[in-house]
Amino acid sequence: MALGKQRRQARKYRVVQWATGNVGARALRRTIEHPDLELVGVYVHSAAKAGRDAGELAGVEPVGIAATNSEDEILALKPDCILYMPHVFDVQQLCRILASGANVVYTRMELHNPDTLPPDDRKAIEAACVAGNASVHATGASPGFITEALPIVLASIQRRLDCLSIFEFADCSSRDSPEMLFGMMGFGADPEDGPNVGILAHMRSSFGGTVDLMAKAFGIEIDEIAVSGALGIARNDVRIAAGVVPAGRVAATRTTIAGMRNGKPVIQIIANWYVSSDVETTDGQHWDFRQSGWRVLLEGDCPLDVGITFPVAAENYAEMTPGLTAHRPVNTIPYVCDALPGFQTIIDLPQIIARLG
Repeated sequence: MALGKQRRQARKYRVVQWATGNVGARALRRTIEHPDLELVGVYVHSAAKAGRDAGELAGVEPVGIAATNSEDEILALKPDCILYMPHVFDVQQLCRILASGANVVYTRMELHNPDTLPPDDRKAIEAACVAGNASVHATGASPGFITEALPIVLASIQRRLDCLSIFEFADCSSRDSPEMLFGMMGFGADPEDGPNVGILAHMRSSFGGTVDLMAKAFGIEIDEIAVSGALGIARNDVRIAAGVVPAGRVAATRTTIAGMRNGKPVIQIIANWYVSSDVETTDGQHWDFRQSGWRVLLEGDCPLDVGITFPVAAENYAEMTPGLTAHRPVNTIPYVCDALPGFQTIIDLPQIIARLG
């Protein structure tokens, strides 16, 4: 019988925060405040942040721990867990961390389902976990909470699931980010160019693994994972915080990634991003434009339709949103530290219960 790690409830879990961007800074703050966690180090990429107190980077009082941009210094701390939040996926760096004996909770999409990794990367990560007796788990808001954790709970009262549909709604009209909205997201583009190729690729890389993982969790066989897109064309000029979307240009996008069986979707994630709801759709369908949030629809023998919005005042919205991604990883730390070495997906870990007292 394989031996798991010893449970370490008699002491706090020693934690390092790796990277302090918008989400990382929030995770850092919550780690400092958590009753069962002890912050022992902070890794930063920029020289400008190196040497600054962790509390300052987190927006709280100083805690006496200086950030560093030295990987060697971080690994020498021998933390129980590293909240690993890099901007890019670096297999060699991840393997070095795991081989040092630090467990990892990761917030990017690459590790939600190890079956979707290139074989060589998976073997290297698994070998590093064995070498360090370490575990690695990926989670966040989406993918993560809304695409994995919540559907598993909702499906627990089903005995037949015909289709799981997860809708994401994002009203982008108030975001003053022209480069992101007009460049990356494709608002204002000529509809004759068709759906944004970058968005289609993003959806496949971000959610293909989670669709496959949920199919495995539920014991549902899928034939393929298909990605498709449709556009909403502005009927009139649309003035938003980032500029103007002229009439006849793209003001909304709908991108779907679906696990297909016998030509029909059985698990699908549908991203609805828009700056206006006054649009003509290229798929001829009437789109449901809801306020920012999610909808989870289970069609089966106990059908459920769950809507999630954020009851937060507009002036507090930016302060709230980093927690959507940052908080679940923090809550997951004790479970990952106590797990067997290797990949730990949402299927492998027990139910995550937040320690809030």
